[in-house]
Amino acid sequence: MVTIYGVLRSRATRPIWLMKELGEAFDHVPVIQAYRLSDPQAADAPFNTASPAFLAINPQSQIPAMTDGDLVLTESMAIALYLARKYGGPLAPASVAEEGEALQWGFTAISAIEGPALDILYTYAAKAQETAEGQARLATLTQTLARPMARLNAHLAAHPYLIGDRFTVADILMAECVRYVQPHGPAMAPYLAVQTWIDRLHARPAFAQMMAERNTEPM
Repeated sequence: MVTIYGVLRSRATRPIWLMKELGEAFDHVPVIQAYRLSDPQAADAPFNTASPAFLAINPQSQIPAMTDGDLVLTESMAIALYLARKYGGPLAPASVAEEGEALQWGFTAISAIEGPALDILYTYAAKAQETAEGQARLATLTQTLARPMARLNAHLAAHPYLIGDRFTVADILMAECVRYVQPHGPAMAPYLAVQTWIDRLHARPAFAQMMAERNTEPM
């Protein structure tokens, strides 16, 4: 049985959304980030990334992690791509060429979009978006995102999804990075095709179910 470790207020959303789309059974073990706890080593602390039992799974102390028998994976993109290949079906790459495309879009998401997108998210979480410093930071981040977002938009203006004109794991991997951009309207506004695409993805029942569960987790 596949087991995914991590709370939904983390990158664990990537493989968990995929598994919900696949309709496959899996165990979900909530593991909270140690930095969110005042004393992660306290006797009554919830299972967290500094817990010895979790460190035995991922000594890097990060979520998500996945076990499948003797296999342990500790990177969200690798976990999602592995699960897509394991279970197959239309969400998985259908050929070597599509696998290359899935890797391309996944690497684009984490190398070109995720970093500045997370900085946007953190700026809003700190309620700094109305300060002069925050606005300058957001303007810089928006400019940093312009090239990869324009490339993504051009592709999605011609195709409904990233690979093979169907919803796949590649869409999940990219969307879960683009979602971090959404709080800042000016960073999304020029990219109508991206907005249309992500709205379509977020209307999917599996995504809605996952986010409803996420919203029940403690902040």
